[in-house]
Amino acid sequence: MAPESTESDDDFTYDRPSKSQIKREMHVLLDLGKALIELPNEKLRQLPLSDTLYEAIRQAQRTTSREALRRQTHYVGKLMRHADAEAIRVQLSIWQSGSHAETVALHRIEAQRDLLLRDDDALTELLNEHPSANAQQLRTLIREGRKEAQRNAARQPDQEPQRKHYRALFQALKLLNEDTDSNDP
Repeated sequence: MAPESTESDDDFTYDRPSKSQIKREMHVLLDLGKALIELPNEKLRQLPLSDTLYEAIRQAQRTTSREALRRQTHYVGKLMRHADAEAIRVQLSIWQSGSHAETVALHRIEAQRDLLLRDDDALTELLNEHPSANAQQLRTLIREGRKEAQRNAARQPDQEPQRKHYRALFQALKLLNEDTDSNDP
């Protein structure tokens, strides 16, 4: 006679993650490893990576063979199991959002430069916003930038456009905005 079980099959719970969940987590770590392989060396050094993981990433960066790179990438993904993935994700996110903010700021400066080259009243508004700005330098850069644009419009198709004052005005606006940002509390 078989002994009766005190536990029914319904009471049994499986307390480990499913194979599918483990596989999803491995793919997430593999994708994170791929992102690390794309980073330059100076950024890699700033991350909390073990020496083994760092060397595996550097090896993947040097690998040229497609299949060897695939294998090395999977090895990096495997080593990522023992790394502080959350800290790495946070730092990558900071770098990504920081570069997005920089791009937005540069686009804003470019638009400001284009407005200054088109509209005389834009300089007055800029000087009202930034009273410490060198008005004479800005006027000169705008005047020379406009002349440069006229010469570029009249150039031959095979000639390179001149951008010296166009770029100089951008740099002056960039410095002006950086000075304002650094003075903000």
